[in-house]
Parts: sequence; C-alpha cells; structure tokens
Amino acid sequence: MRWLCNMRFLISGLTVALFVALLGGPALAAGATPSPNMPAVAALALARQVIASADHGGLPFAVVDKKAAVIAVFLGNGQLVGSTPVLLGADYGDRAVPGVGARTQSGQLRKGDRVTTAGRFVSQPGRNIGGESVVWIDYDSALAIHRLRPGPSQQHRATRLASADPQARRVSAGCVVVPVAFYEAVVSPVLGRSRAVVYVMPEAGGAADKLLAPSNA
Repeated sequence: MRWLCNMRFLISGLTVALFVALLGGPALAAGATPSPNMPAVAALALARQVIASADHGGLPFAVVDKKAAVIAVFLGNGQLVGSTPVLLGADYGDRAVPGVGARTQSGQLRKGDRVTTAGRFVSQPGRNIGGESVVWIDYDSALAIHRLRPGPSQQHRATRLASADPQARRVSAGCVVVPVAFYEAVVSPVLGRSRAVVYVMPEAGGAADKLLAPSNA
C-alpha cells in the first residue's frame, strides 16, 4: 500500500510545464514530488499574485483551497514543491468561533466549532499536546497542518481523503490533514523548519486576493 501512497505524489513533466506556464513562475525545485491533484484555477491565481507581489516576504508558503479541499506548497522563491487533497473542517464557514482553541485541546468541541479558518497566517512549526510535530497555522485557535493520524477513524478518513469529491473531505475538527507521505516529503522539510505563510482561501464569498497584505493586494 505504501507504493500506492507514494504514487499519489508523482507528476509528469508535461503537467509540471503546464502548471509553471499557468503560474508564470519558475520550474519545480529539484527532487520535488508533487501530486497530480493540481490546485484549482482560483488557487493558481492566488499563488501567482503572492509571487508577483512578494507578499510572502521570501518565506515558504502554502495555499489551501477550501472549495477544492487541496493544498499547494511552495518554496520562498516560488517553486512548487507539492500539492495534495486534504481533509478540512466538517463545519462550513471562514471564521474561528471564540474559545475554539481551548475546546479543541480539551476535546469538548461544539456544533459549529469544526471550521477551517480562512485568512493569511504566519505559520510556525511545533508540537501538539500529544507531542506530535505539526505546523501551527494559528496556535490560538488550534489550527494546524498535520498528518493523517492512526486510530479508530483512520480507515474512514483515509477513504475520505482518497475521494475525488471535495465535499467528502470535510471531516476534520478544523485542521488541514494531509497524507503521511506528503507531510514527511513536503510539509515537514518546507513548512516544518521555520516560519512560513499559509493562505487559507475563503469559501463563504469574498475575494481571495483580500488575503494579501493591503500594500500588496
């Protein structure tokens, strides 16, 4: 099964060339292993604006397309490193509910708490209360990028993660959940070593370019 997982992150040179042409940026970084599940047009447009405006300040960055339930990760120079489907919050909306961070840590989530908050975030690598390495998108609201975790729900979530339907991938408590192989090959080396910028695109209306800093929009 491991080879099937790894196959999800291979991409043909033709697809790479097409992505680079659409993005208007440089070629893929050497040794990168992105997925064939390329970001939607809206995410590509936002990534292009980020690179053109240097809104990321030269830091590595990621774009989370909530409507497509996909993440794309880039180096600071704009090179695409990888893209994969993700699990996102089961509840729809773009704003964190007050107090959700504490309720997430205590396991006492309420209806409406499981939202993947939209916005522009400066992320930090760290660990959760279980000691697992994660990338904190917003520590105060317990919003992070992390691996698909082992446990009773793993098979159910793995099946959802493999679904071609973005709606089927709305099952997390709010975090951006990625395949284990993708976390280890892409997230950890690019976003998990220092600060980065994570753009989480809104799903309830609003222009994605509003995520850029005002001087760069």
